[in-house]
Amino acid sequence: MKAVIGLGNPGRHYERTRHNIGRLAVRSFLERCPQLPRTENDFSVVYRLSDLALIVEPLVYMNVSGIAVKEICERYPVTPQECLIVYDDYAIPFGKLRVRKRGSAGGHHGMESVLAELQTEEIPRLRIGIGTEQPLSDLIDYVLGEFTQEEQARLPEILTRAANAIECFIQTDIETVMNRFNAPAEQHTKESPQAR
Repeated sequence: MKAVIGLGNPGRHYERTRHNIGRLAVRSFLERCPQLPRTENDFSVVYRLSDLALIVEPLVYMNVSGIAVKEICERYPVTPQECLIVYDDYAIPFGKLRVRKRGSAGGHHGMESVLAELQTEEIPRLRIGIGTEQPLSDLIDYVLGEFTQEEQARLPEILTRAANAIECFIQTDIETVMNRFNAPAEQHTKESPQAR
């Protein structure tokens, strides 16, 4: 079994902020699978896609995301290597996707928590770019800020590509996702898997 976990902050105040784009991507995927069985654990809401995968929305704040991911690995037959952590990355241009099989947190506090709790860097991840070329006076205000009108206009297409990557992970493996979705954005629509 695999698990896909969309990192973000709970609550309406954070719902449409850049820092929550990983959670929005997971919800975009869930729209393709209506009426999945839903369970609420101590630290997350879990949707079960038959015996293939768990789709997880943590109920904890971003900086302690690892608590929720560790609970999933302990409660279900899922190893860290079978997880896909979906989250935002300021170091990547807005809307670009980057998939990795392992690695450091790259300064992302949510991923830092996941690596600390699971005690391994062997955790697949899908990073969604929220970067900007504009100079910023406060990075925290930027990532916790809501999307601009221009970003909002691009968001549906970005979330569709991210949901395609999630679907590809569930159906295949992380290497296939890397090969298909670390390509330029215009190639993603050609490479996306068919919904099942």
